[in-house]
Amino acid sequence: MENLHIDTKTTALLVMDCQIEIINSLTPSEKAKVLGNLTKAISAARRASLSIIYVVVQFREGYPEISARNTLLSGVKGTRKLVEMGPDTCICNEIQPNPDEVIVTKRRISAFTGSDLEVVLRSKNIDTLVLTGVSSLGVVESTARQAFDMDYRIFVIEDCCSDRDTKANEMAISWLLPRTSTL
Repeated sequence: MENLHIDTKTTALLVMDCQIEIINSLTPSEKAKVLGNLTKAISAARRASLSIIYVVVQFREGYPEISARNTLLSGVKGTRKLVEMGPDTCICNEIQPNPDEVIVTKRRISAFTGSDLEVVLRSKNIDTLVLTGVSSLGVVESTARQAFDMDYRIFVIEDCCSDRDTKANEMAISWLLPRTSTL
């Protein structure tokens, strides 16, 4: 692989959907692996003075953001999960944000849709994104595709991504993400 230059002033690490409810959907060994790798990546990003932005998915009480036409998210409605400020929406203890790190709330799969992520990135003059999160085929791939269309440089830390479906993770990492990102 060529030597990659990353300007720490214009690069942000995105830690996406690493909330209790979502991380707990992984097998115990996968959960431990991903959280261990994320801890290392976040520590390295802090040492390098990279912007770190956490992205969480939450919905208002009653789920007014979820249309019955959205077959994936409409399944969340009946679970009573991922409601704003609920205990299952908290970021995992192992990777808690520092007080100066931004937390962006989204209402859809991509980190951009239904959030103010683009505004935060523009205000920080960010042009390069380093993506991590759960799930690889969900938030990571969707965010990478949208960021690609918005002309961001995109890197994905493969061992800081996972999916509760191992085949979906493999497909995202080996086939979909390389089309828009550097792994």
